[in-house]
Amino acid sequence: MFLNHLTLLNYKNIASKSFDFTSKINCFVGQNGVGKTNILDAIYHLAYGKSYFNPLATQNIKHEEDFFLLDAVFNKKEKEEKISCSIKRGQKKIIKRNNKIYDKLSEHIGFIPLVIISPSDTDLIIEGSETRRKFIDSVLSTLDHHYLNELIQYQKLIAQRNALLKYFALNLTFDKDNLAIYDEQLAPLGNNIFKKRQHFLEEFTPIFQKYHNHITNQNEKVQLVYQSQLHDTNMPVLFSQNLTKDRALQYTSCGIHKDDLSFEIESYPIKKFGSQGQQKSFLIALKLAQFEFMKQQSGELPILLFDDIFDKLDESRVAKIVSLVNESVFGQIFISDTHEERTENILKTTNQPYRIFKL
Repeated sequence: MFLNHLTLLNYKNIASKSFDFTSKINCFVGQNGVGKTNILDAIYHLAYGKSYFNPLATQNIKHEEDFFLLDAVFNKKEKEEKISCSIKRGQKKIIKRNNKIYDKLSEHIGFIPLVIISPSDTDLIIEGSETRRKFIDSVLSTLDHHYLNELIQYQKLIAQRNALLKYFALNLTFDKDNLAIYDEQLAPLGNNIFKKRQHFLEEFTPIFQKYHNHITNQNEKVQLVYQSQLHDTNMPVLFSQNLTKDRALQYTSCGIHKDDLSFEIESYPIKKFGSQGQQKSFLIALKLAQFEFMKQQSGELPILLFDDIFDKLDESRVAKIVSLVNESVFGQIFISDTHEERTENILKTTNQPYRIFKL
């Protein structure tokens, strides 16, 4: 899988730009604020149907413009695939594959395997459990459409159950049988999602640990610990135990939408006990593990985006990672950096074609 051509119109701060890429290493260099990250985000947008940095679609339209358009040509299994994404203010986002509009965005998820590594990944450590759940769900949804559909259905039912709890509170009434209709539908969905998350982390964690050892050359013990109420009980029991609490709070306080993933180093939370360098290495290893897991499961080499790579790693470690292209570990890579000479010196050590775009 690789990206041949990209055109952007009115995307964030970019009025109009087009690029033709090499199938190996492509670099965007220039001062901060010129749009390097926005180009990488446009590539991500075409893969996932949304921005990595701002999920509100209309906020990605250039100021004082009415629309944005992203147009790209990918090569997937030696076949040309044209993908476009566009939105006009006040209208629904449109994603097309070979000029045919998708009925549902979920149908497109996973078609373009892609992983992004960015300074904003620190949110995975510092933000709440929702951010880490989204990481798990993003990886699984890319590879398993049944999982994605079950997750969407679960989230819809939770929203409806919450609305019913609010209705009961506002109207000083309660109907247990009505609530049970949602509980009965949520239980099998929640149990299935829990089992798939559990199985995923059993397979994913050793890959993550391998990459962490490769990056750090250290023997620090790192672990991903899946935290879920379903380890100890099942969904019907949870709903029964928390009924009084849910009625008081007016929302569903238990279930797989409360799961979390604990990032640990030497059995301690890395958020509290990890240095900045340890946290950066942890996140790089996490994303490289995502890359390898997706590669193993899909049989394709995902596209890899490195946003401001030197924010996370020193030059020697960047060189070490980029050198993996030579070993066919990685396929097509996109890199952004503020220093052209620094980037080119590293790229010259590879035996692969590269292209540098000055912005």
